[in-house]
Amino acid sequence: MVEVFAISRRTLHDEVVQGLRTMLVEGRIPPGAKLNERELCALLSVSRTPLREAIKRMAAEGLVDLLPNRGAVAVKLSETDIIHAFEVLAELEGISGELAAQRITAAEIAEIKALHYEMLASFARKDLHEYYRLNAQIHASINRATKNPVLEKIYRETNARVQSMRFRSNQNEAKWKQAVSEHEQILAALEKRDAVGLRALLVEHLVRKRNAVIELMRAGELRERTVETSPQRQ
Repeated sequence: MVEVFAISRRTLHDEVVQGLRTMLVEGRIPPGAKLNERELCALLSVSRTPLREAIKRMAAEGLVDLLPNRGAVAVKLSETDIIHAFEVLAELEGISGELAAQRITAAEIAEIKALHYEMLASFARKDLHEYYRLNAQIHASINRATKNPVLEKIYRETNARVQSMRFRSNQNEAKWKQAVSEHEQILAALEKRDAVGLRALLVEHLVRKRNAVIELMRAGELRERTVETSPQRQ
């Protein structure tokens, strides 16, 4: 039986956006699939107006393509698209780490440490949904610590289109463990304010992530679930 979102009217827009983003990132709406407004309205317990607003938001974030004669379609990247996106993203993460190490405050480091330990707890529970949410917050927090709004905007837009690939690459147990180990090193370099070291670690982290995504794609192991699977909130 399909579980639906119970959405408060007060936070309707944000809840619909979050619910739709979760389904796209976690592959509940498979890449290349057309977004069925009637099904999504039923799942999210909303009318078409807020849903369409959320779809426009997802298009702006790069998770949805608005195609002539097809409407809204979940973004589907080719191997070449992935290589190009991660090539840029690795450098953006790298420069974010370098600048953050120079500019981050003690309070911001404390916040990232707290997120890191929550993320470790999620890993121990094998809660990939919560793990990814916290993981994404950590990367975004490092990016924000650069105090560079131009870099933040470019990073956010570039990262958006590969979110679903980053999420599903952790379905491989060995690669998930490796990613956790890399995050331990990233946090240590941040605490030391090691700008050069942090940049190198983040670039390597993203290159490994890209390689994991391509490996899974070639093996046909990027598992995709249909929209009928009951969504979880992010």
